[in-house]
Amino acid sequence: MSTPTLPNVALVHGGFVDGSGWQGVHDLLVADGYRVAVVQNPTMSLEGDVAATKQVLDELDGPVLLVGHSYGGAVITEAGTDERVAAVVYIAAFVPDKDESVNTLIADPPPGAPVPPILPPRDGYLFLDREKFAASFAADLPAAQAQFMADSQVPWGHDALRGAVTDPAWRSKPSWYLIATDDRMIPPPAQRAMSARAGATVTESPGSHSVYVSHPEAVVELIKSAGAAVTASD
Repeated sequence: MSTPTLPNVALVHGGFVDGSGWQGVHDLLVADGYRVAVVQNPTMSLEGDVAATKQVLDELDGPVLLVGHSYGGAVITEAGTDERVAAVVYIAAFVPDKDESVNTLIADPPPGAPVPPILPPRDGYLFLDREKFAASFAADLPAAQAQFMADSQVPWGHDALRGAVTDPAWRSKPSWYLIATDDRMIPPPAQRAMSARAGATVTESPGSHSVYVSHPEAVVELIKSAGAAVTASD
C-alpha cells in the first residue's frame, strides 16, 4: 500500500512584516516531509499580492494548502480559487466575503476592542507606531525580536487595505482557522465571527497576533490536520 503524497504548503504573510516570520513553521513542516514555499507578497495592492502568490503556485507540483496570516487571509481568500489550491488555512487572519476588504472588516470594531496603533498614512502607505508595536503585534515574543520587527516594518499599501475580494475561496474550498486568543490586532471575537461565517474547522491557541512566530507548533498542527483531511478525501 503506497503512502499518500503530502500536499504542498504555501505561506502568505500579512501587513507590516515579510515572509521571514514563517521560518519556524517552515522548518517544522519541512522536517515532516512537506514541500513548503514562502510567498514574499509586496503588500502594495491585493491584486499584486494575489499575482505574487500565483507565481509561487506555478512552482509547486500537486495540490497546495494555502496558508495566510492577518492581511494574508485576504490574499488567500482571493487567490485560493486557483485550481491547484486544495484548502485555505487562516492564522489569526481576515476572512473577507465577496466585495469585502480588510478596510471594511475593521470599520466597525467590537466595543472595547484594542485599536491597532496604525499611524496616519504616509504617501499612500501605513506603518504601526514603533513604540507600540510590541504590545499590539508581538506581545509574547522576546523584547529584542519584537523591536526588530518594529524597526524592519514593511510599508502596507492603501490599495492592499482596500482591495476587495471578488470570489471568496472559502465558499468553494475547505477551510481551517487558528484563533489567537491574546491577539490585540484582530480581536478574538472578530476571528471567531469570521471563521464561523466561513464554516472553517477552528482551533484556538494562546498567542499574540504573532502566534505564527511564537507558537509555530500550534500552526503546524492545524496545517497538518488540513493536509490529512485533504489527502483522505482524494
